[in-house]
Amino acid sequence: MNRAQLFKKGLLGLLGLVFSASLWAHGGAAGTDTDQCKFELEPDHWIHYTAYQPKAYPAEEFCGNLPSTNTETQLVFDYQDMRYRKMAVEFEVTKEPEGTRVFFQPAQKHKSGTVNLDLPNGVPEVGKYLIHITLVPDQGERLDAHMSFQAGKGQQVSRNSILLYVFFAFAGLYILYLSNAGFKRKVDEILGKIKSV
Repeated sequence: MNRAQLFKKGLLGLLGLVFSASLWAHGGAAGTDTDQCKFELEPDHWIHYTAYQPKAYPAEEFCGNLPSTNTETQLVFDYQDMRYRKMAVEFEVTKEPEGTRVFFQPAQKHKSGTVNLDLPNGVPEVGKYLIHITLVPDQGERLDAHMSFQAGKGQQVSRNSILLYVFFAFAGLYILYLSNAGFKRKVDEILGKIKSV
């Protein structure tokens, strides 16, 4: 196999991995089976959650970690079950472990299935927060769900992204090893010295 063929195959393999990486967006799989950004209200009944900080990080989505404090924050909830659209829903965000209320929206119905909560000043300080969602049916018991998030630790690279970067670095070095005689010779010399130790 010549260099051009090897390079093409390596490039196609890397492109395939790049496009498949979009499947990692919600925990490593398509769909919501491993989605880290959802609340389970009852067995197999979910609300999906996404957070945005549009002034500080335009066009980026967050879930368990909000990078900034004291900046406009939007929390968006999508019901994945039609029956919840008929129920009133109450939202509260508290600073933990103190339980200090940061945001509260009284129970109301959201027939579109999407709720957008605006926190104009975001959360006030670095630390752990808890989102409380309470469904208030016309009859029967209230349903409560909770999800925690961290705020103010800056934008962090996920473990999956780091693994992907490491893989690409090794793949690139391997292609260079196979296609460049000088680089291959140097690597073989280093490996020979390591084996002899």
